[in-house]
Amino acid sequence: MATEAEQAVEAGITGGFWVDNAGIVLILPLVAFLLILAFGKRMKNNGAELAIGALAVNSVWATVLFVMNMTSGVLGQTTFEIARIGSDLVFELGWVVDGLSIMMYFLVSVVGLIVFIYAVGYMHGDVRVDWFFAAFSLFAGSMLILVGAPNLIQLIIGWEGVGLASYFLIGFYWEDMANVNAGNKAFMVNRLADIGLMLGAIILGLAIGTFDFAEMDLAAAEHVESLGAVAVVGGALLFFGAMGKSAQFPLHIWLPDAMAGPTPVSALMHAATMVTAGVYLMGRVFPLFEYLAAEIRPWMVAIGAITLFAIGFLALVADDIKRVLAYSTVSQLGYMMTAVAAGGYTAGLFHLFTHAFFKALLFLGAGSVIHAVHSNNMSDMGGLRKQMPRTYWTFVVGTLALAGIIPFSGFWSKDEILATLGFEGYTAVMVIAIAGAFVTAFYMTRAVALTFFGDYKGHGQPHESPAIMTVPLVALAIPSILFGLFNVPGWHIPGIGNFSEWLAVRVVPMGDHHPEAIDLALAGSGLLAAVLGIVVGWVIWGKDRETQAERDRFDIPVLYPLLHNKYYIDDLADGITAGTMGPLARFTNWVNDYVIDGVVNGVAIMTRGLGSFVYGVVDQRGVDGVIHGLGAGADGAGSALRKWQTGRIQQYAASFVAGALVLIVLFVFVI
Repeated sequence: MATEAEQAVEAGITGGFWVDNAGIVLILPLVAFLLILAFGKRMKNNGAELAIGALAVNSVWATVLFVMNMTSGVLGQTTFEIARIGSDLVFELGWVVDGLSIMMYFLVSVVGLIVFIYAVGYMHGDVRVDWFFAAFSLFAGSMLILVGAPNLIQLIIGWEGVGLASYFLIGFYWEDMANVNAGNKAFMVNRLADIGLMLGAIILGLAIGTFDFAEMDLAAAEHVESLGAVAVVGGALLFFGAMGKSAQFPLHIWLPDAMAGPTPVSALMHAATMVTAGVYLMGRVFPLFEYLAAEIRPWMVAIGAITLFAIGFLALVADDIKRVLAYSTVSQLGYMMTAVAAGGYTAGLFHLFTHAFFKALLFLGAGSVIHAVHSNNMSDMGGLRKQMPRTYWTFVVGTLALAGIIPFSGFWSKDEILATLGFEGYTAVMVIAIAGAFVTAFYMTRAVALTFFGDYKGHGQPHESPAIMTVPLVALAIPSILFGLFNVPGWHIPGIGNFSEWLAVRVVPMGDHHPEAIDLALAGSGLLAAVLGIVVGWVIWGKDRETQAERDRFDIPVLYPLLHNKYYIDDLADGITAGTMGPLARFTNWVNDYVIDGVVNGVAIMTRGLGSFVYGVVDQRGVDGVIHGLGAGADGAGSALRKWQTGRIQQYAASFVAGALVLIVLFVFVI
């Protein structure tokens, strides 16, 4: 198996220096993390220079790889053996360069660089800026370790690094206990899901005999019969792990609370790191689900469909603009996961690609507004399009892309998802996805209206953000408009092909799962749903009123109380936690006090008693007694012999004669 994987990689078109040394992309942000910890406080921008410099180099490197893959295809893998379990199971570290990893290198590096630059302005004058950029670099670096991993073990290392860095950043303002609780919630929910990831990795690694992705893909593509049941169980566990990171229902509850962190953190987390990790994992092990674990795909589609539709409604009742965008992210992750589970490898990952740019744009736009009005709540906003024109127009671009309005990038990627669902026979889910497009446009129209239209409801004088914050908005608005053209069905860009072809470059090539031509009726249905959502939203929220509360008066009986309580899922989770962790904590404490401590104390008593016996009886009375007795005997013998040492020659001569006579008598009469 290993030989086949190596041959497949060697058969790929390599890129020499850029591929062979791509590990630099994984390492640089981690080096920046260490340098900022050591020298950040002494630097002019508190270490931001190091963080930006690392991602600037990464962006150049990733762009070169991206262009190379566009024009000729790039496939390569470099590994270093770290340890070996038995004779066959090898633990390796390294990096993989193929269509999927190159896409992620590009997203994390380029979007990360833009967000890092923006963060210099956003965090200016804030607390612990050096620690912020150190943790932010750790965040980006861990994600690159994850997406560059050639095997499940390294992926888990990056996965846990992302979780740790997110814990630091979500609870960055730890002076407020609510932020600490948000960090703890994110950490605990993800640790629960990570149990599935680790168990799935162990099961699949031991069953296949390797943790290497290339070899796992080949084993799946060859339909190894012995992996049937194991693949289903292992795949289900991996999906459970992905549900945590990518916030799939019902493990989505941590993500809205994670908005407690600084806005640049929210932007990068929702665009190119952390929440995309689960979707990336499903794409990386896609052959497993395509060839061996197809039985669980309908369950995955069902969970994704619930996520994309139900969670989007929660954005309708949120006042915090970042929470609106957070619920939007959960919904869009549902679209991605549904597409991949349905068989749409390209569709799900293309939406991940386009979503990264317009969601980063929306979060940074929200941060610009928050920076101006000093509040996250839309009830404190209104009319800001006049004072903040650049923020307003770029936010509208992000909104139209998210809503799926042609020609913005979100239209093309969401249309591919709809086409995939129809092509794979998931007609009911396709209808739900179209309805989800209406909901998305509906709540985003509300956000735009309450934030930028009407009269300003807050305090003070809002103003446009500085250039260091608005230039990144423009930089993200451009790909939010244009990058959807990378994968228009049936259109191959002259000389470079399209996104599907770039993404298919891997050891087991992944092809399209939808018609080559645009389904005009289906695309029109999705677009019509989005337009209708905007129109209805504008009718409800477009007209200004005296207070924001009156303006945001729209309410649907039964549904809205349910939405305000977030479907009671958080309450259920809190109840389960309180009902299990309280008794569990008391039981654990009892076991600790009376079982573990009892055993330890019993061993201590026995050891102390044994020590007393050994010291008092064996040592003092036994060993020391024998030694003292021998010493006393030797002393007595010495004292007796000393009496014979008088120094008189006559006495010695007499003793000699007496001894000689005794020997003569013994010789004559005895012997």
